[in-house]
Amino acid sequence: MAKGKKTVYFCQNCGHEETKWLGQCPACKEWNTFAEEKVTTAKTAAVRQQREVRVLSLSEVSADDHSRTKTGLDELDRVLGGGIVPGSLILVGGDPGIGKSTLLLQVCQRLSGEKQVLYVSGEESLAQIKLRANRMGTFSDNLKLLCETNLDTIRNIIENRRPNLVVIDSIQTMYNEEVASAPGSVSQVRESTNVFMQLAKGLGVTIFIVGHVTKEGTVAGPRVLEHMVDTVLYFEGDRHASYRILRGVKNRFGSTNEIGVFEMRQNGLTEVENPSEYMLSGRPENASGSVVACSMEGTRPLLIEIQALVCQSNFGMPRRTATGTDYNRVNLLMAVLEKRIGLHMSNCDAYVNIAGGIRMSEPAIDLGIVMALVSSYKNRPIDEKMLVFGEVGLSGEVRAVNMPEQRVAEAGKLGFETCIIPAVSLHMVKDITGIKVIGVKNVSDAMNLI
Repeated sequence: MAKGKKTVYFCQNCGHEETKWLGQCPACKEWNTFAEEKVTTAKTAAVRQQREVRVLSLSEVSADDHSRTKTGLDELDRVLGGGIVPGSLILVGGDPGIGKSTLLLQVCQRLSGEKQVLYVSGEESLAQIKLRANRMGTFSDNLKLLCETNLDTIRNIIENRRPNLVVIDSIQTMYNEEVASAPGSVSQVRESTNVFMQLAKGLGVTIFIVGHVTKEGTVAGPRVLEHMVDTVLYFEGDRHASYRILRGVKNRFGSTNEIGVFEMRQNGLTEVENPSEYMLSGRPENASGSVVACSMEGTRPLLIEIQALVCQSNFGMPRRTATGTDYNRVNLLMAVLEKRIGLHMSNCDAYVNIAGGIRMSEPAIDLGIVMALVSSYKNRPIDEKMLVFGEVGLSGEVRAVNMPEQRVAEAGKLGFETCIIPAVSLHMVKDITGIKVIGVKNVSDAMNLI
């Protein structure tokens, strides 16, 4: 066997390989993403092995429902689609210090009572893990800890011990001796993930992988990393705030629309059972520019407070700022108000904020943004017991949104007395009692209610 080393260039975004450095990746069209790596090549004689391969028709394949394992965290089970599927490979990404290791250690704490769990750390020592575990409570002896970054050693331990759950923290620290590049490089991340995928599928072991994120918020390493795993979860939120949002962006065993809400406390992450009540805590009283809207995250209605501040501009070009929602969408809605309602907002500064730091992009919050802008512009407070939702078109019409009955029912549970919804959705909520429902056809009808 003859071995040699050669230098190649990998795209840090998608993993595309080139023999020379390029400014733009021809595969993903990203700029300045190529990095130099040395790989080892081996020339071996091609040996053709004959093995039996069965070709089956679709009717011959049995598709039994996967038996899921509850993690003990209802919010995590919701995002995963009902629990952990045996043999699945799950990638958890998030900003540094957001709580990825804490969340997975809590999962190990709850599952180690009945399952064999292995926690592999390549970033922290055993003493550091012990200090974090002391804040969470007691742990079962079924939880085994391993501080190792050599992939061959980890693979041998998993094959010998056959645990039910394995946590790899993190994938960027693992290295394969057969790959010449440094840990965290495209080659190392890709090969390490491939090994863990084979272990998960071959042994039926559920493996959680922690992944670092880039400054753009995506998982560091090649994009093929997200294609290889079964589920991709993102842990979002400001690490200086107390709440965290777990969002699924890929799930082969469930929906990708669900979110889980957690609150960071001294003893770890605590589930937030009623996120709407949590987001609306501390609302100002009789303040203009404050409106409560409703957005759907999967099957869960989430009530949020939209704040707007409109004031006269002291400069020739007014300033517009949007926090928690799309900046261009705010400009579009302000143009609709000026054209369809006649409000002269072209010489006004406008600041729109979704309280709590959460980010929403659903069109159903359009009507809430519009009413918050008008309320601040006219300095007229909106009833604190009023909820609004609806999509606003360029003609000023209020369009229907999905699942209006769940939104109205959630508003009734939290004590709201009035709900402004699109007029075309009135027939879907006629059976809901205890709350006054008003349908509007356009933004003019909604403005008349202020």
